[in-house]
Amino acid sequence: MPQKVPPFEFTEDALRLRQFIFEYWCGRGVPPNLRNIHEGIGLSRRQTSQALKQLQLGIIVVVNQDSQNCDILKAPPFSAFPSQVELYIDDKFHSYIGCASEAMAVSNMPPFKGKECRLEAFCACCLAPITLIDKDFKLLSCDPGGVLWHVNKSPWDWGNVDMGSMCDAMNFVLDAEHADNYERQTGTRGVWCPVEAGKEFVRYTAEIRMWDYHWPPGTMDPALIIERFRGLGCDVSVWDFEPAPGVQASGAVSRS
Repeated sequence: MPQKVPPFEFTEDALRLRQFIFEYWCGRGVPPNLRNIHEGIGLSRRQTSQALKQLQLGIIVVVNQDSQNCDILKAPPFSAFPSQVELYIDDKFHSYIGCASEAMAVSNMPPFKGKECRLEAFCACCLAPITLIDKDFKLLSCDPGGVLWHVNKSPWDWGNVDMGSMCDAMNFVLDAEHADNYERQTGTRGVWCPVEAGKEFVRYTAEIRMWDYHWPPGTMDPALIIERFRGLGCDVSVWDFEPAPGVQASGAVSRS
């Protein structure tokens, strides 16, 4: 998934497939396979494969493109495999949510409007349980209080292949101390902010996904993303740092 992809438009096949994937996943809690897609909207294997490639380039899905059966791994907010957040509706398990960021946006999807979305997550540092209840994109409760949204991968490295590692780096932590401990455990540096501020980061996606059939492809612009974090009040200095010319990160002067 290259960064700064020039603007393009999805084909009608891609638009139809995107809508079908979201409707199917919302209704059943799992992604559709090739037969489900063919029976649902009439696309052939080749048509589905080509449409999925467009959707992955447009930051809509993650697909195993080496799979002959076009395995759909993610269609944010959903994940086809166990993740750090579980979605419950009417006290029944619905699906896995791809990351903490998507957990804060899922309640605004049209099929979930008017319903309480209970999100069972955990602290990335100590694995202590965290429960959030969202409804119509409004946070009703968070237990325990003071939970933070934590991101420990620089946007300059988001989407190097697909959304997988980016989603993996977006988690909840109990507080700033737990954020620091998690970074020490993983040998990373990151940024964090309160859940309420994190919801503002995902507002655009929450308000357009499934609401606009012609929702345009997404783009990956690291500098712009960092400015959005800065606008939320995050300390983004760990992502802004660059060694001075001729100076290595250790402080040693290069001989070249």
